[in-house]
Amino acid sequence: QVQLVESTGGLVQPGGSLRLSCTPSERASSLNTMAWFRQPPGKEREFVAAIRRGDRKTIYADAVKGRFTISRDNIRNTVHLLMNSLSSDDTAVYFCAASSRNWIVSAMSQKDGYESWGQGTQVTVSS
Repeated sequence: QVQLVESTGGLVQPGGSLRLSCTPSERASSLNTMAWFRQPPGKEREFVAAIRRGDRKTIYADAVKGRFTISRDNIRNTVHLLMNSLSSDDTAVYFCAASSRNWIVSAMSQKDGYESWGQGTQVTVSS
């Protein structure tokens, strides 16, 4: 397991954009599949987006498809989440996750498949 550190979220107006980043707190290798999850107030943690290391295959939750973009820097083991056209429905604590496994597509959205997690960062979308 590796401790992951997310960048600070914040307060964003509806329709605005925000970019989150996540990096390991120590030198790490084999962070093959990296992902973002979020937990809205009073709800369960849900999948947002994931990306594999080698082929950079990406998948997205339907709720964010076309608005969010996940990317990664394999040299720095950093993963980013660019969020556009934000709405109040995107208000949540966002968590970065990483797995040493190079998951198949159907497994990339499963939170049980990730052994390393960040502590989460709050994103609030409000006017």
